[in-house]
Amino acid sequence: MASPAKEIARELPPLVRVYTDGSVERLDGSLYVPPTDPDPQTGVPSKDVIISENPKVSARLYLPKLEQLDQKLPILIYFHGSAFCVESAFSFLHHRYFNPLISEAKVVAVSVDYRLAPEHPLPAAYEDGWAALNWVASHAHAAQNEPNKDPWLLKYGDFDRLYIGGESAGGNIVHNIAMRAGSENLEGNVKILGAYVSHSYFWGSKPIGSENDPNKRKAYVLSQSETFSSDPGSSHDKTFPSLVWNFVYPSAPGGLDNPMLNPEGPGAPSLAGLGCSRLLIVVAGDDELRDRGVRYHELVKESGWKGELEFHEDEGEIHGFHCMNPETVKAKNLIKRFGSFLK
Repeated sequence: MASPAKEIARELPPLVRVYTDGSVERLDGSLYVPPTDPDPQTGVPSKDVIISENPKVSARLYLPKLEQLDQKLPILIYFHGSAFCVESAFSFLHHRYFNPLISEAKVVAVSVDYRLAPEHPLPAAYEDGWAALNWVASHAHAAQNEPNKDPWLLKYGDFDRLYIGGESAGGNIVHNIAMRAGSENLEGNVKILGAYVSHSYFWGSKPIGSENDPNKRKAYVLSQSETFSSDPGSSHDKTFPSLVWNFVYPSAPGGLDNPMLNPEGPGAPSLAGLGCSRLLIVVAGDDELRDRGVRYHELVKESGWKGELEFHEDEGEIHGFHCMNPETVKAKNLIKRFGSFLK
């Protein structure tokens, strides 16, 4: 006798489904791929490490092809996107994108595999990101033989040139970590030199810009094969970015206006407190989140933040285009832009 069909408790189509028995089914996301030593196209070696056992946080580390064996390199701590609930630092899309990025930027990179919703709803990803940042910072004054320390970071990392970066949900993580770093010290009093946020996931309860015009709502792309468009007839709280937040952080104080999602929401701290000296904001012209990134740039300027602010837009491109296909001309140009910022 066939087993009865499982009942769906809640879902975020077409990404994730949760059943009444507590099981979770991911409907989207690229497959796991192992690290490469080295990548045949770029010569970039990679390896996987465990940052923390409780909570379980891992990362994939990358090292560029070295010109000198004793050279010190900038450090990039990176957070992948995909709505806080699919993909990973070990997935095909991110690994394929990361090899040319590291080859171009010449950095030691730590791509963080943070815990995903719905099994681990927000703020778990923020806590994991902060833990990963402190783990990297703990190498600054560590001896070579200390436990839970990585030899690549110890030998090649320049802790005066520490960067954080991410796209989509990862860009949101970067913003929130930078804000926290403005009020809390890192291990060894290490400072974040720079941060970049690409196609960042910001939103709010009230539409801004093109979000006010249902006929101008852009496609919101999360993966290579799926395109999501907000229903022109739906209300703002039924748009895909709204549904994502309510799925991954159902208990968020303030809902869509929680400061972690809406940097100008009620009670949001001043962006003058961003804990980095340089900031690059990147948007794509045909991204539903484009106007939020533009507004974020305006808010940082208006805040009186004392750092060096840069802005870049790729007109006619969709959300995450550089991650989904890093071989296009515009993707290669954007990777060069990131490389220039990190150098």
